[in-house]
Amino acid sequence: MSAPLRVGNASGFYGDRFSAVREMLTGGPLDVLTGDYLAELTMLILGRDRMKDPARGYAKTFLRQMEENLGLAKEKGVRIVANAGGLNPAGLADALRELAEKLGLEVRVAHVEGDDLIARADEFGFEKPLTANAYLGAWGIAECLKAGADIVVTGRVTDASVIVGPAAAHFGWARDDYDALAGAVAAGHVIECGAQATGGNYSFFREQPIGLPGFPLAEIHADGSSVITKHPGTGGVVNKGTVTAQLLYEITGARYANPDVTARFDTLSLSDDGPDRVRISGVRGEAPPPTLKVCLNRLGGFRNETTFVLTGLDIEEKAALVREQLEGALAKRPPAEVRWTLARTDHADADTEERASALLHVAVKDNDPKIAGRAFSGAAIELALASYPGFHVTAPPSDASPFGVYSAAFVDAAAVPHVAVLPDGSKVDIAPAAETVSLSEVDEPALPEPFQANKVRRVPLGLVAGARSGDKGGNANLGVWVRSEEAWRWLVHRLTVGEFRRLLPETEGLPVTRHLLPNLWAMNFVVEGILGDGVASQARFDPQAKALGEWLRARELDVPEALL
Repeated sequence: MSAPLRVGNASGFYGDRFSAVREMLTGGPLDVLTGDYLAELTMLILGRDRMKDPARGYAKTFLRQMEENLGLAKEKGVRIVANAGGLNPAGLADALRELAEKLGLEVRVAHVEGDDLIARADEFGFEKPLTANAYLGAWGIAECLKAGADIVVTGRVTDASVIVGPAAAHFGWARDDYDALAGAVAAGHVIECGAQATGGNYSFFREQPIGLPGFPLAEIHADGSSVITKHPGTGGVVNKGTVTAQLLYEITGARYANPDVTARFDTLSLSDDGPDRVRISGVRGEAPPPTLKVCLNRLGGFRNETTFVLTGLDIEEKAALVREQLEGALAKRPPAEVRWTLARTDHADADTEERASALLHVAVKDNDPKIAGRAFSGAAIELALASYPGFHVTAPPSDASPFGVYSAAFVDAAAVPHVAVLPDGSKVDIAPAAETVSLSEVDEPALPEPFQANKVRRVPLGLVAGARSGDKGGNANLGVWVRSEEAWRWLVHRLTVGEFRRLLPETEGLPVTRHLLPNLWAMNFVVEGILGDGVASQARFDPQAKALGEWLRARELDVPEALL
């Protein structure tokens, strides 16, 4: 095959390791360096920034990283593509030009715009959003690169698009080269979350030294196949497990829709390609859906919380007493929402005071910042000498803070502008996909023969299965996989939706869907509504469901001894 395009990643979220850009530029050969700075919560944060100053709304960290590394990237001939433009990609592009001039560098900067629909909110029927951004695809990025851009910054594009765009431009793919595009989507989905592909957040981290994982790169070939790897000598590990975990991250079923192609994750294959090298091949692609997803954020009101520490004996009674007292104190004007959670972190006959203590959390929400603010936290502290023995809290009284509410909408792709603003300032309109197919679930594959076992042992599921979980708005996604055909034959019959609900009682009463990916010996569960109105609303102890999978792995069930 011809030489691959080496695409690295240096950011999986706004706040990721600052030094990653330099690490990737100095660690080994690279053609393109990408960064994902946007998430649902990030768009809310940038929206609040823009409220304070219309010139803001982009990821300022990226600009500081470029101040340190732009000359190095130029020297090494590495092109940079990032969605750090957020709500203001044109503003970030201008700031980059000013920075390049200050550094004495000739750098061609381009950007992609059109995703921001806030000015057309009424037209689309959106109700008073703070932000409204459609997920664009990769062809605007590709157009900018073909025009000679050294840096391309975008607003809200799909996470994989910052990888797909450079590959499409480099190999000259057509809009209907669906298999190649789908392969690049798979590679992009693996590396866009940074070190999660190289051993970060990995269920089986004890099996090999992880240290501080290096960031990943994908060697993408002309047919869309790729090898996921990392620079030599960096920490972490790349194996079929780390790649499988990331392929399952925050997806739903076998069809993974992007604006340019729907990738069939039930067709891909993983194979070892040497130390810290995993090949992804065989990905089939289909025409994309006719609609684009839109990320909507609005301000939902104000929230506050207090955590009472309950130590020693009579934990339940102490919790009941302080709850009765506080609710009585707030009875004249209670907050619109009050949520109590008792975490029994206490141990009997404990050898430290902390191990003898439980935590009682109370969180409130209201449209009035005064009601959710000192009226609440002050009332909690006023009980200090009048409540349960050993009364104390983890933090002093505080004012309320605003919280956001996330929702998703879908609009006709043809109604959303997609504009590549080239280095010379000229604009190119990117046409929507000419061929589209409405998204549908694949038929459930035939199940393999059950694994027959004579002896079982009651152990945590995590002894045989890995997991990775995350959020999509108010829904949680939880991927589970095993590492042998025998284990798959057991898991697919044992871990049904009913068993999943039994193991995770918090999912009871919520819609749960199971999607199977036999080629990965994996399944993905989607739990609707468990995260309320999304991460910004803080509806749950783990508001992004990051550890939901690890909770599942810790639950015990009967596992065949032959699999242990």
